[in-house]
Amino acid sequence: MTVNSRANPDISLDVNPEVDPDVNPGLTARLAELAVGYDRSGAFPAESIQVVHEAGLLTATVGERYGGRGARVEETARILHTLGRGDPSVALITAMTLNTHAREAVRPTWPEELYARVLKESEQRPVLVNHARVEPDLGSPARGGLPATVARRTGDGWSVSGRKRFVTGAEGLDWFLVWATTDEPEPRVGTFLVPGGSPGIEITDRWDQLGLRASGSHDVTFRDVEVPYEHVVGLGPHGPASEQDNRAGASLHLPLAALYVGVARAAQAFFHTFAHARVPANLGHPVARTERFRRTAGEIEVLLATAEQLLFDGAARVDAEDPTYTPEQALGARVLADRHSVRAVELAVRLLGNPGLARGNPLERHFRDIQCAPVHAPQEDVSLLAIGTKALDL
Repeated sequence: MTVNSRANPDISLDVNPEVDPDVNPGLTARLAELAVGYDRSGAFPAESIQVVHEAGLLTATVGERYGGRGARVEETARILHTLGRGDPSVALITAMTLNTHAREAVRPTWPEELYARVLKESEQRPVLVNHARVEPDLGSPARGGLPATVARRTGDGWSVSGRKRFVTGAEGLDWFLVWATTDEPEPRVGTFLVPGGSPGIEITDRWDQLGLRASGSHDVTFRDVEVPYEHVVGLGPHGPASEQDNRAGASLHLPLAALYVGVARAAQAFFHTFAHARVPANLGHPVARTERFRRTAGEIEVLLATAEQLLFDGAARVDAEDPTYTPEQALGARVLADRHSVRAVELAVRLLGNPGLARGNPLERHFRDIQCAPVHAPQEDVSLLAIGTKALDL
């Protein structure tokens, strides 16, 4: 089996860690061009996802055992960093699919024939996959709890019913990975593999947020959706083994943080452009030459360069299975990278004043998008709790 990892050489991605992080300006420029319209409409970014597919990036993390290139954590972080510079909504949708393939490469859990089908279809078109875990009452699984979504046994499989929140890419998903509780006398929890076109799936509350407006992170309701008996993974008793481990997941935490550093880099690029182009009549030269702009440019660069070093170095250590790199260090890298990204964009907006908040330039969109950085689970308070607990040897 082969997977299209470099289908279009014109928009391929060189992820050599020694090169500049913006390794593919053509790809990011095209995504940024399309992002303007998708941000305004909130529509599913189908054309942008097609661009990512043609670059071979949706399947970059497919394992070598399946014929993929087997991108690991550092390469994934660099991919999302690049996509984040163009359109973070598209990058986030991509991240969910990349994470699914990465997990399958490390520990296969899908039925073999089903996963082979997913990979075969991925050669021809974008195939998107994402988890559906968050619920209205439960909130994020990162904080613990039993899902209210129920899987009931039928004659030849399962019937899944419940409501999930913030399902990124919902309108374009080929597969929903639905976390649910069984209705058995001794309930079990597991992830049910639900095809996106199944009867009984309905978007019941549309995503209408400040940032990442094209991410399509809608609420989705499942009403008696039929799932074959064998299309469930990780089914087992609810307990510590089934709870989300907030200390785990560096393979997702670090690349997600890199995505938002990409947003901040895009904001920085506009800040630089503005600084060189703006020539006040009373000054007679670009504001880039003023001490105020140079000092702020320096602070922004320090913030973002430090964030990238934390993330990419940490990701490289994860790839190398460095035993001295702890889960708490990965969580800390993400906390600091998110803070630095948000701060960097705030500095740019503050210095530009009214022009920085005008809908006619991309900085206003970057400012809205960067607010989503700290939202992803585990959120900062949960991460700091885990880090502090380890630091205190509790």
